[in-house]
Amino acid sequence: MNLIERVIAISRRRSPWICRLNAGSCNGCDIEITPLLSPRYDAEQLGIELHGTPKHADIVLISGTLTLRSRQAILDIYDQVPSPKAVVALGSCPSSGNVFAGSPLVLSESLDNVVPVDVWVPGCPPRPQAILDGIARAAQLLEDGSTKSQIQGQRQNLGGRLS
Repeated sequence: MNLIERVIAISRRRSPWICRLNAGSCNGCDIEITPLLSPRYDAEQLGIELHGTPKHADIVLISGTLTLRSRQAILDIYDQVPSPKAVVALGSCPSSGNVFAGSPLVLSESLDNVVPVDVWVPGCPPRPQAILDGIARAAQLLEDGSTKSQIQGQRQNLGGRLS
């Protein structure tokens, strides 16, 4: 890794920009994200900024169950996030559907089958401290070059060199 790549990696860890995506939840997880930006948890002091567009994000926070309508939206938004990127799944809904499992519109697959999830934040809803920890872990993975998207990109580059 050259000097410029190292500086960019450090800045991603120290100032990750996040984009949040509600895939069809009860809004419990989204309500817990709001206190992160308040003076009590002060995520901005740690350099974490919430952005409305995925095109400027390093980390995508995904909450809620995977529904028929949200599956394609998740894929579209994931593709808009520039590489390298990290995905943080909030709560128990992205993995199991939680109380919404079995509903006709809820898919019976985990979010990890749709996009590569780097960090799972447990809880229903997860506490703001846990969400903050999940963002910090994702930022560290970005700096280390060990997110699932980065590892997959490295494998594709090696595959291209071998052919």
